[in-house]
Amino acid sequence: VQLQASGGGLVQPGGSLRLSCLLSGRTVSSYGMGWFRQAPGKEREFVTTIRKNGLTYYADSVRGRFTISRDNAKNTVYLQMNSLKPEDTAVYYCAASDRLILSSLRSEDAYYYWGQGTLVTVSS
Repeated sequence: VQLQASGGGLVQPGGSLRLSCLLSGRTVSSYGMGWFRQAPGKEREFVTTIRKNGLTYYADSVRGRFTISRDNAKNTVYLQMNSLKPEDTAVYYCAASDRLILSSLRSEDAYYYWGQGTLVTVSS
């Protein structure tokens, strides 16, 4: 299984950006797919997850602004980010797990496969 994240860039506060994560080697609907981020000088943190059954979960800091979705035909998961803030600046990583359970889906230890990360910078 390989994950390829893309779509990062520089955006002004209040702007939008869409990240993509292409999964190769397996069918994306067979995995729980998550996004994590790591800001400069900080630990990596959970952003959002979509489980195999389609249920989604969000960190409080992004709920209502970010949306995770899945396109099975393209084997791709998306992260639509709206109303971006400077504190959203980070390297964003996509991750996958075929054994995701509710009690641990916010933990990076629950994910077995990781993409290379894409940098999102929110600045004027």
